Amino acid sequence: MNEQEENQDAYWMRYALKLAEKAEALGEVPVGAVIVADGQVIGEGWNLSINQHDPSAHAEMMAIRMAASHRKNYRVVDATLYVTLEPCPMCAGAIVHARISKVVFGATDLKTGAGGSVMQLLQNAHLNHQTELVGGVLADECAATVSAFFRRRRAEKKALKKAQKHGGADSD
Repeated sequence: MNEQEENQDAYWMRYALKLAEKAEALGEVPVGAVIVADGQVIGEGWNLSINQHDPSAHAEMMAIRMAASHRKNYRVVDATLYVTLEPCPMCAGAIVHARISKVVFGATDLKTGAGGSVMQLLQNAHLNHQTELVGGVLADECAATVSAFFRRRRAEKKALKKAQKHGGADSD
């Protein structure tokens, strides 16, 4: 990859990180995604699964839906998806079906990553489409965003449990 491509990937990953902030502000896991074609945003999204009570409302899915609507076609060819966290199997399947040309992700997902960490769906030769794949763009920033969210979430749950324990003892 040349320097211009690296700069472009970093630019759009920073854009995706800004979208992840929107998810976090809503109490969602902070993941953001943007789909770009010819230097223009045609779709963007952030995690909304909790707020929409929808397990499919991942950042990538929201961005793909917007891009497909923009194109008035379920196929989003000649486009690049930038996402702060490696896509899961559900999102990877949608990426393949949408025929997205390239996926650039930030942090790897060692629990559900379908871009090579746990399994490889995006470049699986048995599927009817393979996407170009670039991982690790602004990986430290992307990973820190998700890690900080879960660290804070665990601390909040611990504090709530402690408050409930002490509150229950006081009411006897």
